[in-house]
Amino acid sequence: MRFDREQLEQRERATLAPYATFSGDSRGRTYDEPKPSYRTGFQRDRDRILHSAAFRRLEYKTQVFVNDEGDYYRTRLTHTLEVSQIGRTIARALGANEDLVEAICLAHDLGHPPFGHAGENALDRVMAPCGGFNHNVQTYRVLTRLEHRYAGWPGLNLTFETLSGVVSHKATVDTRALLSITDHAGPGLEAQIADAADELAYSAHDLDDGLSAGLLTMDELKQLPRLMEVIGIGRDAPYDASLARHRLVRTLVGYFVDDVLQSTEARLEQLRPASAAEIQMQPEPVVVYSQSAAALREELRAFLFECMYRSYRVVRMAQRAERFVEAMFATLVANPLQLPPDTHAQIERTGLERTVADYIACMTDRSALLEYQRLYDPLTRP
Repeated sequence: MRFDREQLEQRERATLAPYATFSGDSRGRTYDEPKPSYRTGFQRDRDRILHSAAFRRLEYKTQVFVNDEGDYYRTRLTHTLEVSQIGRTIARALGANEDLVEAICLAHDLGHPPFGHAGENALDRVMAPCGGFNHNVQTYRVLTRLEHRYAGWPGLNLTFETLSGVVSHKATVDTRALLSITDHAGPGLEAQIADAADELAYSAHDLDDGLSAGLLTMDELKQLPRLMEVIGIGRDAPYDASLARHRLVRTLVGYFVDDVLQSTEARLEQLRPASAAEIQMQPEPVVVYSQSAAALREELRAFLFECMYRSYRVVRMAQRAERFVEAMFATLVANPLQLPPDTHAQIERTGLERTVADYIACMTDRSALLEYQRLYDPLTRP
């Protein structure tokens, strides 16, 4: 027996909560196209994101540690998969649309340039006279302009709901204008779930990578009494060093997931929303953590910033990366004939500086290092 799209949409209405976003109610796509016969619109979005070139490039983009630091640290790709798994778990438990959450999670980091936040900081500085650079806005550009897979339109032609969920992710600029949103609607439940899953994943898993890299120790974590209480290890309690890191991360993720589910369920019981629109009209987020969990997240974030992100190895990687990006940008803008021929038409549409920023942002760590060598090393073939 095969279920067609209409039956899948009916299943959503029968099984999801009334405040979920139903694919059958989608506001559609920018460019009209036939609807899929055996997938919902959000399932098609997920598949298009998964098969995009930008998604594949996440494998060699930095999360915290540059690729040449080792093969076992998290990359943007593994982080994205972890966010997706956590997001789907939360969505399933709350009766939200799991397919939409998955699509948002899989797309949320596509706009990150090479070398993580260091690369973004460098591009934002050099692009300051031209509107700056923001990875969230860049993700929107990737999804709507820079991916070239279809003859009828630029980008992936995703649904309005997936695009709005992606641009709602940690927005530091007015991303609503990207979608011409003029009402007062905020992010839907699925976008809020994706945001919570992202925060949860990078806090726990950056801690894991820091311990694995030797930048942090379990003894140092005993400075965090809330954390020790959560994972069940006292300040002076013995532990098996070979298992402590895995136990820590597993327990921490479980604690945050349980907390966000309980806190969000309480909010939903209080609000009793009857539709997805009612979630979007709330002045405050519906997907929330308890005060104790939020305090632990802030404590953990401050600890990671001081003891890991400001460690000499991470700072050296960041400074090196920023020099690479700034130098490449300067030389390519100074002489755009160094750009590949297929980028020249884009210069007329978006301007030289934005074209160079797009070109660099699409690179992986590996390809950026190789490009730097081609531009500056006389012994490397151009």
